[in-house]
Amino acid sequence: MDIVPLIEATGEPQAAALAGLLVGVIFGIAAQRSQFCLRAASVEFARGILGRRISVWLLTFSTAVIWTQAAELSGLINTADARIMSVPGSYSGAIIGGLMFGVGMVLARGCSGRLLVLAATGNLRAVVSGLVFAVVAQMSLHGWLAPLRNQLAALWITPNGVNIHLLDAMGLPDVTGLFLGIAIAALAFYLSWRNRVSWQTLFMASGVGFAVALGWATTFALAAVSFDPVPVVSATFTGPSANTLMFLLTDNPVLDFDIGLVPGVFLGAFIAAAFTGELKIQGFDGPRIMRRSMVGAALMGMGGMLAGGCAIGAGVTGGSVFALTAWLALFCMWIGAVIADLVVDQWEWICAPVKAT
Repeated sequence: MDIVPLIEATGEPQAAALAGLLVGVIFGIAAQRSQFCLRAASVEFARGILGRRISVWLLTFSTAVIWTQAAELSGLINTADARIMSVPGSYSGAIIGGLMFGVGMVLARGCSGRLLVLAATGNLRAVVSGLVFAVVAQMSLHGWLAPLRNQLAALWITPNGVNIHLLDAMGLPDVTGLFLGIAIAALAFYLSWRNRVSWQTLFMASGVGFAVALGWATTFALAAVSFDPVPVVSATFTGPSANTLMFLLTDNPVLDFDIGLVPGVFLGAFIAAAFTGELKIQGFDGPRIMRRSMVGAALMGMGGMLAGGCAIGAGVTGGSVFALTAWLALFCMWIGAVIADLVVDQWEWICAPVKAT
């Protein structure tokens, strides 16, 4: 990928932000049209349903794995240079943070990425929850919660100062990742056929995964030619949400991939919703739902920082490069979401008083 002309025309920080904007717009359009959401998929799973939401999530995840692994095998990227792989991973952070994030996304009725997409369509619940998420994420990164996050993350970390590549640790050949992605895609297509998921939805779900791989490719290309160090990253919403918030609040903003990503997703989701007539102002259904959503958003902010990423950042982006702690965090997010649905939503429904007719 030749990105030199863009750098020469705009400058390195601007090129990075434009790359993030492009990835974000693709992600936002595809996520809005496919209704991709880990929370919805995990709730289906908790209720014993292998339905549409799981089909969409599996296809998104598998597409990200296939494109990313194919790009690495062809030499377009080197996942060893990815920031998630080049720094120590935290087992304790993945476990604790993943569980917190899983519980939080059920309480908030959407993961951080889904909240951003919903906010673009006029959902005020998502706007408020998203702001709480970004503030707590920033507090966990550099604020009052940072010491606690550091202590929890340091309880159990990967050795040698780097993360662990899951396939390498298992002694499997490099091509295994591509084959695994194809196998998951086959399962996704089978479930989609059984649930009669439209080809338009499948196309858009694969677009979310493609956006993740495109993020890896563009930041790798930038890092290869930029004078200043450029982190090799892709779509995630914990750190970028916190960074975007500070970008808007400080008088010395710095452009990078993250700063382009968040507004790009918002713009893409807005365009998709406007084109299909789905823009609609929505609020909270009551004070109890508002409290629940804000608590869930706060748990996701802290949990995402601890886990090294959100449901997208760790669950799809980190998973696509087979970072061990990302897969562990994803597993714990599923566990946390299933437990929260069983304890909060399903138990609440079972215990609800029967109204007289």
